[in-house]
Amino acid sequence: MASAEEAITIQSEKPRPARRGLGLSGLLTREVAFFDNLLTLKSRVVILLAVIAMIPAFIFPLWNMSFYSNQYTDGLKLQIYAYHLEGGKTANRDDLREVNALNHYIGMKPLLESDFSEFTWLPFAFGGLILLSLRAMVLGRMSRLVDVFVLFAWFGLYSFWSFYYRLYNYGHHLDPQAAIKVEPFTPPLIGRQQVGNFTVYSYPNLASYSLVAFAALLLVAILLSRKSAEGPAA
Repeated sequence: MASAEEAITIQSEKPRPARRGLGLSGLLTREVAFFDNLLTLKSRVVILLAVIAMIPAFIFPLWNMSFYSNQYTDGLKLQIYAYHLEGGKTANRDDLREVNALNHYIGMKPLLESDFSEFTWLPFAFGGLILLSLRAMVLGRMSRLVDVFVLFAWFGLYSFWSFYYRLYNYGHHLDPQAAIKVEPFTPPLIGRQQVGNFTVYSYPNLASYSLVAFAALLLVAILLSRKSAEGPAA
């Protein structure tokens, strides 16, 4: 009698590892199925809106930097576009030229468009993201849309790192023979910083916000199709 009870106990315990295996297999199956999901009409419309949101990135500045001091109470302005660098201009002043003249005194390299390879390929990168988004919209597969979102995330992180790295290099590789000695510094990526007798402000502009909107709308498109594929909660 005892042996029969032991046999029943052993038999009842045997399926448990199999159920765990099925659970893992089921999870993998669901994840694969997720990437094979078709995009809903709402998701495709949102992707189109994301593409439209990207357009200002070709037209408006990505970033603004302003430099204020007692000598320049109205501030020197620099605007960074996807394709070039531009200083504020008045009848008697070119701000980019003024900034480079001031940089010369502290031994900093001049800001030259030719030193920024990003101005060559950034517009093409934006265009490529638009084409890939439209491709995802037409093909209607979740996997294509997720690919675009992940690619943009990588692109955004790399762009931030590249921008910070350039700022660091400009402020830390100073000519030791410069007329004015300053401690090595890193101009602010975002926010306000005192550099010598200048107060420097650095903030994203409309084109950067359009890129954030692009990414946010892609994420909304992913979530809409995921929710539709999961169906109503039981």
